[in-house]
Amino acid sequence: MKTTVFMGPGKVELRDLDKPTVEKDDDVVIKVVRACVCGSDLWAYRGISHKPSNSLNGGHEALGIVDSVGKNITTVKPGDFVIAPFTHGCGKCAACLAGYEGSCLSHQDNFSSGCQGEYVRFQHAEWALVKVPGQPEDYSEEMLNSLLSLSDVMATGYHAARTANVKSGDTTVVVGDGAVGLCGVIAAKMRGAKQIIAMSRHEDRQKLATEFGATEIVAERGEDAVKKVMELTHNQGADSVLECVGTELSTDTALKVARPGATVGRVGLPHVPKMDVTAPFGKNVALAGGPASVTTYDKAVLLKAVLDGDIHPGKVFTKKFKLDDINDAYKAMADRKTIKSIIVMK
Repeated sequence: MKTTVFMGPGKVELRDLDKPTVEKDDDVVIKVVRACVCGSDLWAYRGISHKPSNSLNGGHEALGIVDSVGKNITTVKPGDFVIAPFTHGCGKCAACLAGYEGSCLSHQDNFSSGCQGEYVRFQHAEWALVKVPGQPEDYSEEMLNSLLSLSDVMATGYHAARTANVKSGDTTVVVGDGAVGLCGVIAAKMRGAKQIIAMSRHEDRQKLATEFGATEIVAERGEDAVKKVMELTHNQGADSVLECVGTELSTDTALKVARPGATVGRVGLPHVPKMDVTAPFGKNVALAGGPASVTTYDKAVLLKAVLDGDIHPGKVFTKKFKLDDINDAYKAMADRKTIKSIIVMK
């Protein structure tokens, strides 16, 4: 089968590897129908973080058809259409029962990889996979895009809103205008935020944020951005803040725009080695967040919201690529020529 291999900064390519097989009783092998490139994949592609060359791609978002199952799998069968969350919760441990399967206590190999290929082995699949009614051909391209977003970015945006405790009537700030930040705008609106301030410097992302429910856009960065948010909130700060980037600047901004007693929901992959917690302590600002509870949110609220047409998170996919053009898909995101690249297998 064809799958993506990381060659080094600025380059991924396809290799022919053996098709994965069921190795453990709770494995499922999935034939991938749609995959995509995540912002977290770009850290190594841009050379910001280290990843060994000639290593399997880190792609972790997929829609697909169940190809084969281990003997302990009872919830799906070959031929089923599924969303493959990037987290693999067991559904039974204390973390999963509390709705935090991104921190599942039952196993260490809790995250997907290798999804940017024709097939992928999905571990611990009994509870984690999300079955979709029907087959891919029953859905429009737009709907397939939205279903794919439920494997990560829409659920991650929702996790930011949940852990930030966004509630009806809130003033909410969303730091980050990537796919997760934009989905965070959707989530904040779903949870009843009245004022949603999206921080974005890019016109295409600003327009989409507004379409998704943002009431104001802040294009400034750093201290200028903080000043602007304070002006928009009558110098009070936000009730809830969604940090969807993970850099030192985005984290600092999120903490500074939060009002005393607010909560910051962090879902940006952290690239801050140390954090000074003196400032949030003085403001009574709570820090929460981490890997998203994808299966929980999909099953409880997000799949229905997509199927009912209440939300359209698939609009974050602004360019489509064939698997053969995988490096172009990465480069388009790295060069900010697309918000998120979708990969169509056929």
